[in-house]
Amino acid sequence: MHRNIISDSTASSTPNLQLRIVTHNIRYATSDPFPNERLWIERAPRVLNQLRHEVRYLSGPPSSSAIPTTSTNAFICLQEVLHSQLNDILAGLNYVRADGDALSEQANTIWSYVGVGRDDGKERGEYSPILYPIQTFRLLHNETVWLSPTPDRPSKGWDAGSIRILTLAVFEHRRTRQRVLAANTHLDNAAAKSRKESVRIILETLRRIHEWLSPRGKLPIFLTGDFNSLPTDEAYLEMKRSGCMIDLHSAIPSQYRYGENATFTGFEPGKYKGEQGRIDFIWLGPQTTSDGLEAKEGKKTQMIKPKTGSPWQVDGYAVLPSVFDDGIYLSDHRVVVGDVRTDL
Repeated sequence: MHRNIISDSTASSTPNLQLRIVTHNIRYATSDPFPNERLWIERAPRVLNQLRHEVRYLSGPPSSSAIPTTSTNAFICLQEVLHSQLNDILAGLNYVRADGDALSEQANTIWSYVGVGRDDGKERGEYSPILYPIQTFRLLHNETVWLSPTPDRPSKGWDAGSIRILTLAVFEHRRTRQRVLAANTHLDNAAAKSRKESVRIILETLRRIHEWLSPRGKLPIFLTGDFNSLPTDEAYLEMKRSGCMIDLHSAIPSQYRYGENATFTGFEPGKYKGEQGRIDFIWLGPQTTSDGLEAKEGKKTQMIKPKTGSPWQVDGYAVLPSVFDDGIYLSDHRVVVGDVRTDL
């Protein structure tokens, strides 16, 4: 595991916190695109515009110009991000429109990130980064776990086609002092066994961090990612059976969901529809108390069991378009957005 511990201070009772969670598999910057796929240099401005639109005004009234608020209550969780793409996205989020069409750098950085390249724990290979507004949230702890039998170093297992990672971090909201455990992942596309075993590692890791930093169960958790798993597949069902995480899509009545159902589109119009394309998720972790933790003995995962209800209220869920009138796909996945608030 790759860890970075910045603080371990103890939070007190805190006000509720409204939060937007954005997750998107942006499609890595390939040099050999599929039919209908465009190179990253064409997709990047469109991806950035959509991200900026979704997080621009999330705290207080909108300003008169299109300047991102520095107090944005949002996290952006991405998958399939190469180092060069990460740099492009951070640069785009930290630049704003000035006079005319010119871009100017903010006096103070708005967005930073946690995460590493999966191939070497540094900059090689795909990231699953968590981007956060540094003037709104303080980073307390972060680490990377490899989803394999050797989770402390770059590796793969269970017939996985690629190295897979879990990025996680604990943040504290600077104004309210509310803490949140954020996690982001991208499960393997080739091996169902790898996906199922990876979910077990993810659940155990969330339990470990939760118990360490919040022994009395006061730490809300969210997990985002491309699971490469339909709701009928084992990886999804393993999450659901754990009893400790709730699919945000399922937690809100259908009449309050916005947009499409499928989150994976490929680059072929109309091929993936409904539940046959829903593989990107936002999971919410329920509140627990110290006596609400139920251990499973032996080699099975020790999971957090809800006993006092969820620390979350769900306000909204959306799956956004990935292609517009110009016919250029932003990615082969759609953006998923969740609006939630803590309820402690």
